[in-house]
Amino acid sequence: MLIDYHTHHERCGHASGSLEDYVKKGIEIGLQQLGLSDHMPLIHVDPKTYLPGMAMPSDELPRYVEECFLLKEKYKNQIDIKVGLEADYIEGYEEEIEKIISSYTWDYVIGSVHFLEEWDISDFRQLDQWENKDVDEVFNQYYDAVQKAAKTGLYDYIGHLDVIKRFGRKPKNDMIEVERQTLNVIKEYDLAIELNASGLRMPVEEMFPSERILTECYKLGIPLTIGSDAHKPEQLGLFLDQARNLLKKVGFTQLATYDKRKRIMVGL
Repeated sequence: MLIDYHTHHERCGHASGSLEDYVKKGIEIGLQQLGLSDHMPLIHVDPKTYLPGMAMPSDELPRYVEECFLLKEKYKNQIDIKVGLEADYIEGYEEEIEKIISSYTWDYVIGSVHFLEEWDISDFRQLDQWENKDVDEVFNQYYDAVQKAAKTGLYDYIGHLDVIKRFGRKPKNDMIEVERQTLNVIKEYDLAIELNASGLRMPVEEMFPSERILTECYKLGIPLTIGSDAHKPEQLGLFLDQARNLLKKVGFTQLATYDKRKRIMVGL
């Protein structure tokens, strides 16, 4: 089963290509399932005064969903399109997030932590925020947010679990215990996680999550899905061969897929 469940397009402001461009590319490279999963609009910062291109404007969300379903129907005989959303977890804004998620019929919702308050830890334009911060403390704060996201029940799986390492920052102390604690919460609340291959094109040069975390997931029986986190059509499916090989190396034999918020396991 060739799938890619994590993609972004021009509406989000920091990606390129139309949704249809991604669909056509997915057909070209032989995907059987393509997940369209753009960013939820910003809800905790003023997009007019914040850094540009962070997420799609609120008035574009219904247009995004409508176009996804139109393409799903148009290409139904060529590729199975899944309509998804990458919905940031923002502590203190759970009701607003739930309102957005419950307003539409999704196949799946990715729970990702990009923000620690107003700091987007995944944005290269905000690297100065690391200055004068204790790296260990930031890592712990990040994993605490991931745990809280898992406990909300709003999401189907957790995206790029250890994306906090994206720019190569390394804590002084080993994070294995907080990683295990986070995975135990994910297991308790019956979520999956994704193996996000985009880390191989980031400064850290390692997929999200690490092989160590994947091994812990395997031991705990946490399901895995897979995504390229493409931000332009030519990135669709990028490094997913390596990702599948890594999953097989760890011991996984199945992938999680989704339909109307129901998890369906398929052969890897």
